[in-house]
Amino acid sequence: MEFAYHSEQEKRIILELREFKKDMPAFLEDFFVYLNNEVSAKTRLGYIRDIKIFFGYLSAEERDFPVETDKFTIDDLRRVDSKILNRYVEYLSYYLRSPEQGKTIETFNHDRGISRKLSAIRKLFKYYYQQEELPSNPTELINNPKIHEKSIIRLEPDEVAKLLDAVESGSGLTERQAKYHEFTKLRDTAIITTLLGTGMRVSECVGIDMQHIDFENNAFLIIRKGGKEQMIYFGDEVEEALNNYLDVREDIEALPGSENALFLSMQKKRIGVRAVEKLVKKYSSLVTSVKKITPHKLRSTYGTNLYQATTDIYLVADVLGHTDVNTTKRHYADMADANRRRAANAIKLRKD
Repeated sequence: MEFAYHSEQEKRIILELREFKKDMPAFLEDFFVYLNNEVSAKTRLGYIRDIKIFFGYLSAEERDFPVETDKFTIDDLRRVDSKILNRYVEYLSYYLRSPEQGKTIETFNHDRGISRKLSAIRKLFKYYYQQEELPSNPTELINNPKIHEKSIIRLEPDEVAKLLDAVESGSGLTERQAKYHEFTKLRDTAIITTLLGTGMRVSECVGIDMQHIDFENNAFLIIRKGGKEQMIYFGDEVEEALNNYLDVREDIEALPGSENALFLSMQKKRIGVRAVEKLVKKYSSLVTSVKKITPHKLRSTYGTNLYQATTDIYLVADVLGHTDVNTTKRHYADMADANRRRAANAIKLRKD
């Protein structure tokens, strides 16, 4: 089955990749070909962006490296040692960049951002070391920043109910927002109910086409992170919200390229990730002013509810699409600990 959104998205990313590669060192082409078979187009784009920052650092901040990044050769990479890499890690915490002429942007990276950027550099050096193009791999001498795990921000059950009520009624919206709400309330209710009721990623949600819904089995066919197709199932509340929205969706003539898209914008095009983030922010601000709720927080809410209902971390990992259950365990470790505490008094050794 064709996934129009994902094929179009991949085309856009590939074109962007080509633009990024234009002023990159020519010797990297072998590495880029290697990445084609290793990671998705979106991940490749992230790697290339981060590698471009690295070469920009070398040319601007380190002595005896080419001024223009496209002039770098493998010999320049051989001269990078652990001292340079440590200085680069320090640089990543704060630097200035100029994506457009005459415009300077301050960039801050905390532990997660630095670690992600280092992973691209590790991949680069590991590849050329394994190809015997480098005598050693200096990234093996560099430690990743210590990642400070954040507590899970999620909605409590009463907050979930209030959020859905707010989406359906529009109560509390500004006068201007209320006018749009009349046209979007069924769509917005279907989107938020789907996110809360399945735990899917926002990118997976906006990528759904109408033919990817199976009402006989109450399931969506979606493209997971990494390009894997998977069926995920939904309950009666999601089914009802979808059917209510489809009654109006079927009467909308979408613009070319978006004919099959399930969720449409006011411009009759497939709704985007950013638009969904904005609508979640708009409605959640009516429910809580303390928690910053995003589509990912709705995903965390689903994961929390599923784990509390089943205490099956492997089920949660599978439904959320985590390829490594340790990712799930890190997120829900506090709940696992709570369950173990309850187990301490579950068994009585002597009768009262």
